[in-house]
Amino acid sequence: MTDVTALARQAAEHWGGLASPPRLIRDRENAVFEVTLTSGQRAALRLHRAGYQTEAAIASELVWTAGLADTGFPCPRPVLTKAGQLTAALPHGQMVSVVSWIDAAPIGESGVAFDGSLAGQAQIYERLGRLTRTLHTTTDQIDTRAVTRPSWDADALLGATPLWGRFWANPALTEPEQDLLQTARKSAAQQLHDTNGLDQGLIHADLIQENVLTNADGLHIIDFDDSGTGYRLYDLGAALIQHAEHPHLDVLTQAICNGYGCKTDLMPLFIMLRSMASCGWIIARAPANDPRQRFYAERALTCAHRYLSSHV
Repeated sequence: MTDVTALARQAAEHWGGLASPPRLIRDRENAVFEVTLTSGQRAALRLHRAGYQTEAAIASELVWTAGLADTGFPCPRPVLTKAGQLTAALPHGQMVSVVSWIDAAPIGESGVAFDGSLAGQAQIYERLGRLTRTLHTTTDQIDTRAVTRPSWDADALLGATPLWGRFWANPALTEPEQDLLQTARKSAAQQLHDTNGLDQGLIHADLIQENVLTNADGLHIIDFDDSGTGYRLYDLGAALIQHAEHPHLDVLTQAICNGYGCKTDLMPLFIMLRSMASCGWIIARAPANDPRQRFYAERALTCAHRYLSSHV
């Protein structure tokens, strides 16, 4: 039993304990376990990464998703502790939460070819576009006044200290490549400033394939850990980012925009913004010589070239 598994067992006592051993399914920002509580309920137990989200932000995420689930939106519902709380803390201060389990499979996986036709994949992304629109419209209809989450505004994406890190300082970038990203950064900031009517509000901010599940009931959205207040089209950019280097990007872009009900003209911008965020995100999470630094740097460069060529 690993240390993190021992912590999961300890944390589960706040929910009445476990009926069977926890199964680690992801250890990235948070360590996420599939668990069965002594009540018989299947759930996902999350050991939150220290320092990533505040206790108030974690509770706010759960308040939001509880409100969404109350309307029938397909997302996990928070499971309260025995004391009736949304979260609990381990003795060393690490925050823990538990949400309902959704028995479904991801629509895809980064770096793994889609198991089906391009037409079939496009259908999924059109459905995802519709579901993302429903996420935004439903959010605007429920009470979110108590929700306090990080900002994904222009400053958080392109300012001097972006939320996920100074992407132009990625150690895998050459000086000319840094200059290219700075040029794209300046152009993007100006475009955001000049574009009127961009819808803003609470967004998921991480609609990658692994966070969109599918089963006989339809699509489901999980893992709202990166959610915040920002541009609604950023959710579409995040949904498309894992396809940024692929020849089918334009097809999936059209499909998700058809579902969402928007034009495609701003998608090179929002796909690039997500690529830049990821290029900054990896800096603090891997050594300077780690191949992932270059992977995210090259993706950001690809997206910057595409954006600059399309934004005349």
